[in-house]
Amino acid sequence: MSPGIKRLLLDQRSRQRHLGGMSDDTPDSLIPYDEIVQEALRAVVGRVLGEIQSTGGELPGIHHFYITFKTGAAGVSIPPHLRERFPDEMTIVLQNKFWDLEVGEEGFSVGLSFNKVPAKLSIPFAAITAFVDPAVDFGLQFQATAGDMAPEAHDDAENDSSERGEGADVKGSEDGSNVVTVDFGRKK
Repeated sequence: MSPGIKRLLLDQRSRQRHLGGMSDDTPDSLIPYDEIVQEALRAVVGRVLGEIQSTGGELPGIHHFYITFKTGAAGVSIPPHLRERFPDEMTIVLQNKFWDLEVGEEGFSVGLSFNKVPAKLSIPFAAITAFVDPAVDFGLQFQATAGDMAPEAHDDAENDSSERGEGADVKGSEDGSNVVTVDFGRKK
């Protein structure tokens, strides 16, 4: 083993002893890593939707998105009949039948049709709990805040979809798809 590698290993062991190692005694971080990562992953959603907005709302190829969000989160604006039907969480589909997609720094708004009734939804990125593009087996799941830890079961919003991808199967991470789940548990 080279002297440089030995020194690196010794330095690493010293840091682990200093920081409590990788044991159950590891102190809580004073840096909010979990919040930083969640914010960065939600920025991915914003960038993807921003790209779609810049192309005039045209989705490339067979891409389409399932976006799940907390209906009661701060800043969410949906029609009262949808809030009544989905008091906790709902999933919308962005495929062919959506309009007026506007993406900002804090969230997005979009026009969708529910049972042939048009509706405008405004959704902050912070309210999103999942983003899935089943065309390429890509998905992101986000931590719920402490008040949202036990969501009630809900149906998909069933906004009017198109013939392309209707009834698409959204796969979970157990099937080998590219779902990224970030869960930073805090030790007490």
